[in-house]
Amino acid sequence: MTLRENYLAALSYRPYEKLPVIRFGHWPQTLHKWHREGHITKEELLGYDDGNIYDYSIGLKQGFDFPICYNRFFAKNQLFPPFEEKIVEELPDGSKKKLNAEGAIIVESVDAYSIPTHVGHTLVDRNSFEEHYRFRLQFTDNRIDFEALDDIIKNPKADYPSQLYLGSFFGAIRNLMGIEGVSYLYADDEELYDELIFMMGDLVYRIAERIFEYGYRPDVCSIWEDICFKNGPLVVPAIFKEKVGPHYKRVCDLCKRYGVTIIYLDCDGVIDALLPIWLENGVNTMFSIEVGTWGGSIKPWREQYGRAVRGIGGINKHVLAMDRAAIDTEVERMKQYVDLGGFIPCLDHHITPQASWDNVRYYCDRMHAVFG
Repeated sequence: MTLRENYLAALSYRPYEKLPVIRFGHWPQTLHKWHREGHITKEELLGYDDGNIYDYSIGLKQGFDFPICYNRFFAKNQLFPPFEEKIVEELPDGSKKKLNAEGAIIVESVDAYSIPTHVGHTLVDRNSFEEHYRFRLQFTDNRIDFEALDDIIKNPKADYPSQLYLGSFFGAIRNLMGIEGVSYLYADDEELYDELIFMMGDLVYRIAERIFEYGYRPDVCSIWEDICFKNGPLVVPAIFKEKVGPHYKRVCDLCKRYGVTIIYLDCDGVIDALLPIWLENGVNTMFSIEVGTWGGSIKPWREQYGRAVRGIGGINKHVLAMDRAAIDTEVERMKQYVDLGGFIPCLDHHITPQASWDNVRYYCDRMHAVFG
């Protein structure tokens, strides 16, 4: 069986020969460290992006089969055109205040490992929406690179699962306004709140519909949200169900009409309160099941929802900064979840700068030995 066949069989509760060893990206600081140590080339360092050919080549050196975002087609699913990024202010500590592509004003620290801090937003009310955002959320054919799509259709990477990235329904709005801004918007201007959700959902739908009509038939569709944290959702579940749920159903029904049976969602944090909403509206696979400080696991979800929920992830990325015994323990811990079916173990987020190259190599060897 090919890697693609094993991947699809495992997530579909069918027999497979081995589980592919996959992973999700690296922090930039991790790549800089490994370049200084001589493990990756300057071309790989500078050309890297999640799921691209450099991501793939770095993974092969380490022992991974492929990155989770590999062989993925994506269109311009959000603001188009984006805002022109510019430095607003250089701060005394070396960090920079800048306007990003989404119109948010952020502070980028020199050595930050995580999401930059939002300190301001262009989108704050109806007037700013009409002036700066409405035209950037319209569907047009030039959001889709048809030349690249043609190449994927005519020259498929048959050994790897193909993937269509759908975009985001609510997380993208959170990025535009910040969590406080989008939360207040529901109370201050529910009509605009609804309109933003509709425009984002309709944009996702129309892009996917156009790509399917053009002839692309991916194995998997993926969605990004990141709307939860260590204590639960960043949105009231009842509001999410009422406002966003119907857009999920519309898009997921479209995917299924074109033969896509696996739709996975990338959301960090404690997702339990939103999980039933996603499941009832067509999403069936959860990623990355963060272990973090809250011990994410597919097991309680499977006990509650049965085989309706599948998963990718669940391996504590921090063991790569520990010793081999810790890696062995974490890999062995995955057996109980793999035995449930419909689950592929994978590191629960980007590889951190604290991870050693040798530990990553050892981790891949152990994963192949145990699940291959």
